[in-house]
Amino acid sequence: QPDSIVYIGLRDVDKAERAVIRDLGIKAFTMYDIDHYGIGAVMDKSLEYLLGKNPKRPIHLSYDIDACDPVHAPATGTAVRGGLTYREAHFICECVSKSGALASAEIVEVNPTLSDTEGGEETVELGLGLLTSMMGKSII
Repeated sequence: QPDSIVYIGLRDVDKAERAVIRDLGIKAFTMYDIDHYGIGAVMDKSLEYLLGKNPKRPIHLSYDIDACDPVHAPATGTAVRGGLTYREAHFICECVSKSGALASAEIVEVNPTLSDTEGGEETVELGLGLLTSMMGKSII
C-alpha cells in the first residue's frame, strides 16, 4: 500500500518515477528535505506518518545502499554524488530500531564487483554497520 511507504534521501529520480510517486501519493523526502529540515526531523516525520495511527504496526526497512553518498558506498549500481552522509545513513537505522517497530530489513544494491577492492570492502562494511544499527547498536 502506498500509505505504507516512505522514501528517504531521494536525489536522482527520473520523470516516470516522479509521476508514480506523485500519482500514488507515496511520502517522499529528498536530499533537499534532509538538508532543509535535518535528518532528525525527517525521521520524526517519517515515523509519525508510518506509526501515527497504529504505533504497534510492524515496519520493514528496505535500505538501498545507493542512497548513501558514493564517498561512503562506491560499490553500487547507481552511485550519485550528494547522498546520505555516514551519520545520516546510520541515524535512519538507529531511529527505526528505537521505534520498536522494526520487524524485518534488507540492504539492497550492494555490488562489490562495481568498484575496486577497497571500494567494495568499504561498501560491504557500511552495509554491515547499518545492519548493526538496525539491530540496536547505538553510540551509547
